Amino acid sequence: MMHAVRNAGILCFALGASCAALLAAPPRALAQAEASVAPAPARKPEPLDVQALKERLRETKAIGFFTKLELQNQVNDLLQKFREYYENGQNDRVAALRQPFDMLVLKVLALLQDGDPPLARTIAASREAIWKILADPEKFKSVS
Repeated sequence: MMHAVRNAGILCFALGASCAALLAAPPRALAQAEASVAPAPARKPEPLDVQALKERLRETKAIGFFTKLELQNQVNDLLQKFREYYENGQNDRVAALRQPFDMLVLKVLALLQDGDPPLARTIAASREAIWKILADPEKFKSVS
């Protein structure tokens, strides 16, 4: 029970809310408060617009010009590796490119997180959709 009170305190502190009344409440009141919080309604994800995402990355001020050039080179290198896998008939080995893909996405997110949080959230939310495009030879042909 004390664990729940401590977690509530940590959460309230992190959110910057004044939760003294909630922390002083008996455990039953804590359980009722937790039960009364409705989960967020599930939204249907919007289709990924790769072109719009590219444009937003080009236009963002959160990443400098030379860093954008470096990222573009890294993206081109990764896309070339995908092309080589598909041209050599190694479709089943494309999973080996997941780590370089994830590392590149994390790098972009780190660059964007402070200067353009909405774009960072969009990229983070699109991560799996982007991977599915790259990992499918037919879908990859349509974007490369």
